[in-house]
Amino acid sequence: MPTPTKGPRLGGGPAHERLILANLAQALFEHDRITTTQAKAKRLRPLAERLVTFAKRGDLHARRRVLAVISDKSVVHRLFTEIAPDVAERQGGYTRITKIAPRKGDNAPMAVIELVRESLSPKQATVAEAEGATKRAAKKSTAKKAAATKAEPAAEAPAAEADAPYGEGSAAPLADGSAPEGFTIKGNEDSKKYHTPESPWYDQTEAEVWFATQEAAEAAGFEAPGTMPDAEEAAAEESAEGDKA
Repeated sequence: MPTPTKGPRLGGGPAHERLILANLAQALFEHDRITTTQAKAKRLRPLAERLVTFAKRGDLHARRRVLAVISDKSVVHRLFTEIAPDVAERQGGYTRITKIAPRKGDNAPMAVIELVRESLSPKQATVAEAEGATKRAAKKSTAKKAAATKAEPAAEAPAAEADAPYGEGSAAPLADGSAPEGFTIKGNEDSKKYHTPESPWYDQTEAEVWFATQEAAEAAGFEAPGTMPDAEEAAAEESAEGDKA
């Protein structure tokens, strides 16, 4: 015999339990409120609210699902035509359980289960609408953050630093080790020296970083070799040799 999922078993078996709950639901929809034990009221509530949900749907299939539980067609008609429209604005909570004094004789705990058919007050409607708007706004904000995270390139900042490792006027070597366009001064990171094309060690130096100007290299902390001729002096010497020729 299967064990019920909620609360104690009612009656002698599963079939008897279904009949008890069906009769209680029929009485509830017929009279709007009934007095029963607390155990039966708690077991009746989910069934009654499920049947009200079917009635709010209002189609033929829903009516047949309700008729499979409640055999009295007049009660089913009342459920669909009178009760369902009254709770159309509610999103649940169609029943209310109120505990009352114990039953005389066996002292069983008793309760009154009734349908909540009164319409939502303006304050309750406003609160419900505000809560729904807050939830929708939170979902939109989460979706926007997720989209922004996907759109941002993960390696954008490191790539920018790699392109200019020593700030403006510096550049990393290309994939083949050659100089980027406009960068002619080689820099050695170990010795912190830079070499212009006029330097006697220019061809022997492997550029670990390239600079566009001597000022950019010196601003990055690199120094010229002690015996390296200045670029202007080298140009002047070349000009003088040209005049002699």
